[in-house]
Amino acid sequence: MSAPNFVDYVKVFCRSGRGGPGSAHFRREKFIPKGGPDGGDGGKGGDVVLRGNRNLWTLLHLKYQRHHFAGNGEPGGGSGKSGAYGSNVVIEVPPGTVARGAESGEVICEVTGHGEEVTLIHGGRGGLGNVHFKSSVNQAPRYAQPGESGAEGWYILELKILADVGLVGFPNVGKSTLLSVLSAARPKIADYPFTTLTPNIGIVSYHDHRSFVMADIPGIIEGAHQGKGLGHRFLRHIERNPVLLFMIPVDSNDIAADYNILTKELELYNRELLDKPRIVAVTKSDLADEEIIEMVRGELPDMPLLFISSVTGSGLKELKDMLWQTLNR
Repeated sequence: MSAPNFVDYVKVFCRSGRGGPGSAHFRREKFIPKGGPDGGDGGKGGDVVLRGNRNLWTLLHLKYQRHHFAGNGEPGGGSGKSGAYGSNVVIEVPPGTVARGAESGEVICEVTGHGEEVTLIHGGRGGLGNVHFKSSVNQAPRYAQPGESGAEGWYILELKILADVGLVGFPNVGKSTLLSVLSAARPKIADYPFTTLTPNIGIVSYHDHRSFVMADIPGIIEGAHQGKGLGHRFLRHIERNPVLLFMIPVDSNDIAADYNILTKELELYNRELLDKPRIVAVTKSDLADEEIIEMVRGELPDMPLLFISSVTGSGLKELKDMLWQTLNR
């Protein structure tokens, strides 16, 4: 999907339906000129509902449809008839969408699965009819409850990519190239930083018709946790990835320092990201000899480490094996 069409952040205005008023009706029939109260209840107002749809990959369809209003409940009627419920308004979103209050910034709800429905705003309750207020001391109540008002406000919808493996690294370290080699995805590849401006997703085939999903996300720079570079727009996408693949080029000036910066940025953004399994892939290994490779091994911490080359294909089979084993551990 092209960059202009990938939208992972929208602000929408939503309003739930108002509850219908109860009825203050009295029974009036032939030979019963002074029947008792028989007013029905008002209908409940419609809800604003978020529904997951796996056929959607972006929030683009909401970019130009910012207002969503649910229907109002109908008033109650005579003979104890309740008013009809107001119609719900359903907003379809990709799985992985989080809803926040625009002013508070607090998470209200999130949709993670296809077909999952979550109520963003509840409609107002319908008012009670006068039949509920009849008593021994007030046998002819001439009043009924009004319906409750609906709620309204601005809400922020954020999409967090759902993928099995998230690629973590500085700009221009070969993340897009790796994704294009391991999957059928064709992200933009060029020899300059920040070639990737939007996440790209690819399905990596494994043995016996099995597969897993890999996400290539814009590169991190130092200070990303404060919003520098693409900052938060990148970091929120890896919150849903069970496994993180750190990618550092073998020709880096200081591989250990690069790894520490990447780890620190994740920690400062959300410490829980450090609890995820991590694998380090040293890229462009075709440019290094055995002496350099052994030197790099000594610089990095004791953790899963592979040397790969997307150009020659060396180490890619071992990488897929390690990722699959880590995902199913």
